[in-house]
Amino acid sequence: MREIVAGLFQSLDGVIQAPGGPNEDESGGFAFGGWVVPHFSETTGTFIDEIFSGEFDLLLGRRTYDIFAGHWPKITGDPFADKFNAAAKYVLTSLSEPLAWQNSHRLEDLAAVKRLKETEGPRLIVQGSSTIYPGLIENGLIDRLFLLTFPIILGSGKRALPGAMPAAFRLVDHRVSDSGVIIAVYEPSGAVETGSFALQD
Repeated sequence: MREIVAGLFQSLDGVIQAPGGPNEDESGGFAFGGWVVPHFSETTGTFIDEIFSGEFDLLLGRRTYDIFAGHWPKITGDPFADKFNAAAKYVLTSLSEPLAWQNSHRLEDLAAVKRLKETEGPRLIVQGSSTIYPGLIENGLIDRLFLLTFPIILGSGKRALPGAMPAAFRLVDHRVSDSGVIIAVYEPSGAVETGSFALQD
């Protein structure tokens, strides 16, 4: 069975839109594309290298797939680009348009994701693709979730984990970069538990 590892870059107020560049996603008039770049450091770079070390395939939503497909095939002579281009790309989408990036495969629904997870093969890494997270969490398909929280407030933009069902996670790894990025890695731990600090009558 494959492991699904999913990760997001987010601001302090939970915005995940267009972290990598100014033209990545300008929908809604978003003006801060590329907001992770000034805070990237050796610590964050090392962590990302660890995530993408060894063999992996990609599990993506259609919008992130289109962004990646418009970028990575144009990059040559870069080891990271070579990994992305060689990996199988599994795209969760209801659209029927052809997937032009080499080694790309369409998944029509979450049941197809579950069947893929049950096969033998390398890890499936989800990067970006925030709209598919709620369904993955609700169906218990994510094995490990990493969040990189950057020390900025963006005020508006697409938010992390929109509409996700309640679920509890436990922290299994963490580190903090010199630039103030909090890197936290979580694994699912069941249902949300509640309690009370109310005083006894």
